[in-house]
Amino acid sequence: MGVITALEVQKRNKERVNVYLDGEYAFSLTLIEAARLHKGQTLDEAEVEALRDQDTIIKAVDQAARFLAHRPRSVNEVRRNLSRKQMPDAVVDAALSRLEAMGYLDDHAFARYWLENRTTFKPRGAMALRYELRQKGVTDTVIDSVLEDLDEHDAAIRAGRQKVSRYSGLTRREFKNKLGSYLQRRGFSYPTSRDVIEQIAAELASENADFFIEADEDDDYA
Repeated sequence: MGVITALEVQKRNKERVNVYLDGEYAFSLTLIEAARLHKGQTLDEAEVEALRDQDTIIKAVDQAARFLAHRPRSVNEVRRNLSRKQMPDAVVDAALSRLEAMGYLDDHAFARYWLENRTTFKPRGAMALRYELRQKGVTDTVIDSVLEDLDEHDAAIRAGRQKVSRYSGLTRREFKNKLGSYLQRRGFSYPTSRDVIEQIAAELASENADFFIEADEDDDYA
């Protein structure tokens, strides 16, 4: 039990207040939390502990908000980030619950963001996207829901077109094998890769008869 003898706004952070009990520094709180206290107020041990715990959760939320400022994150990414700060599991759980309630954490929204970002800048197939989202801790249920919106053929076309300039001066067969390997490394299925390769090869031959150095007798994608 202790008596609040002083409430002092920190010099370096005007949003935090140092709380003194019986003439000694005890803990700090946000300005909003400290506004509920006053000099002369008596706090028992349970109340002191509750205030400290509440402030620790607020600090965890602030830390997570800074982490989220760079880009959207999955719940598991934020959990790992806070755990690396040596924060207790109970504090991490409470901070995550608060962030979800505030709308800052939503695995469905994160997975949609990831899909849209990849589709725009680095097209991937469903297999690669599923693997990446699992690595972020997103559940299969959420992944399945998001991947329903993926047009894999369109993504493969755009991924392939981004790469074709590097494959000029090859035979048609060499071109198809190289592009096929590239698309499969990006997580596109064999049937999708095969169809896209045929489409892109036909487009290139139509636009530039000299794109391929020779015609093979058997130029199917192997």
